[in-house]
Amino acid sequence: MTDLTSYPARLAGDIAGLLDTLNEHLIQATPQEAAQILAKVLDGEDGVLGRMTVLMITGSHFAKDLSMRDLLPPEVWLALGRAANELHDIGLDIDEHTDTISALAIRPSPVSTTVPKPAASATGGGRHR
Repeated sequence: MTDLTSYPARLAGDIAGLLDTLNEHLIQATPQEAAQILAKVLDGEDGVLGRMTVLMITGSHFAKDLSMRDLLPPEVWLALGRAANELHDIGLDIDEHTDTISALAIRPSPVSTTVPKPAASATGGGRHR
């Protein structure tokens, strides 16, 4: 059976799957790794949030055009426009904290201060008589 899904629609599905994978990495990340991931995601221009905002703006323009031709209800256009605006506002709110996140991303990991256990003696450690 032939898959009739267009390449862009498959691409959107692939991106959604990659976001799931990224989330799993974030769950297991060290603080420094988590900060590196979040710094890339939250970048207002080149990050996921910034690009998702642009995608929603484009979607809103698409919905406006279709709404004006009576192919979509105006509520769809308005909802996409609100989503684009909300994402933009979220990006502005987060932008004031990205420097802090980025600083953690490049900060060297703290050195462990635990004392290693002494190695077992090769001459037969353990109980003595």
